[in-house]
Formats: sequence, structure tokens, C-alpha cells
Amino acid sequence: MGRTLKLTPRQRAFLDKLRELCREQHGPVHYSDVARCLGVNRFSAYDMLKVLEEKGFASSSYALAAGHSGPGRSIVVFSPTPQATAVLDPSLGADRLEEDWQRVRERVLKALQQAHEVNYSEALTDLLVRLPETKAPLDFCTQMIGVLLLNMRRVKARAEDLNPFRALAVLQATDDAGLRTLAGLSVGTTLSADDEANPSHTRRLLDLARRYQISLGRLSEEARLALAQFLQEALEVLD
Repeated sequence: MGRTLKLTPRQRAFLDKLRELCREQHGPVHYSDVARCLGVNRFSAYDMLKVLEEKGFASSSYALAAGHSGPGRSIVVFSPTPQATAVLDPSLGADRLEEDWQRVRERVLKALQQAHEVNYSEALTDLLVRLPETKAPLDFCTQMIGVLLLNMRRVKARAEDLNPFRALAVLQATDDAGLRTLAGLSVGTTLSADDEANPSHTRRLLDLARRYQISLGRLSEEARLALAQFLQEALEVLD
């Protein structure tokens, strides 16, 4: 779905091995496994996998160390993302990436549609709960648009004369300005409404807004265009 960042030969070797090990182990793998297979030290493997994660080709998460069935030490594990498939298997990756994003897009639009029938706060909470700790930039931004719009709708009635949707409609007319300012509008609306009932929402939105802006910067021009079109669809659903 748009162009991807280039991989150096060394980065591609790490990504290839990561994918191979994940297939063998049927799940994310520890970076020390990658290090052992490639004959490098584990710190070098960890650093390289983090570079791949920054480029959107790998994702990290936490898992319980092997041999522990109860509370114990968590370890960092890695797995390839759909973008990795697009690079390693060009004939399959583009279609798979498109299908993955379309599923995310449809799920968020459905959540926005159903929000009319339920409490906006509940709908927002559901999206936040389902938002993974690690996510491909385009998928993350798509879900965050749903989160930010639902948050604005949730607090709009208490924001006095402020209408963030009117401001967003104006910005939508200028390239991707709406995408870039959406997070600020959403969080600002929450602060304007003095949302003391849900301070945890505000704190989490601030953290997610930073990641949203970073993720936007990683997207290709084509991906940002698709995201801008999705934002327009989402606004129409909430209208």
C-alpha cells in the first residue's frame, strides 16, 4: 500500500531469520535466538531488531520467560509485520498488506457507526482496549483516528462553544492538515471540557497522540492519502 522503506543487506538478513524462526516456533521469538542463528552477540541482535521495528518491519512485545507458569520475569520478543511480508515476498506482500488494512478500516468504521447506538465513552474504551501495544504505522493511525474522533464526540457537549469538528472540516480542505492536527484537536477538546471524570483517558490520549504523530511521519505519500480519505469517511459516519 505505497512504497516501503529500504532495507540494507544486513537488515534484510536479520528480517529473513526473524521470519524463519517465528514460523518454526509458531510465534514471536527472543532476540537471543536470532543472535545465535546469525552468529552475533545478543546485544547487536536486539539493536538491529529495534531498528527494524522503527522502520515498521518488526514488532516487539513482552512474554513470560520459558519455564515460568505463574508471575515471573518478562522478556522482549519480536515478530515480523505485514510490511516485512511486502518486502520479502513482493508478489504476496502488497495484496496481504492491502487486505490487512482494509480489515482494520472496516472494523473502525463499524465501531463509529455503532457508537451512535451506545455510550460514546464505552465505544472509546472498547477501541482503546483493542489498540495493540505494537502496530504497523498505517493500521495504528487508522485506529487512532477512530479513537480521537470518538473522544471529541464524547466531550463535545461539555466543551461549551468549542466545536472541534467544525475546525477539522476546515482543515480537511488543505492536504493532510486534518490528519496532522487531529490529535491536538481531540486532546485539546478534552482539556477544554475539564474532563475530570476520566483523567486516565486524557493521560493515555496524550501518550498515544505522540505515537500517532511519529507514525504519520513514517507513512508514504500514498498511505497518507488513503488515511486522509478514511478520515473523511469516518467524519461522515459520525455526522
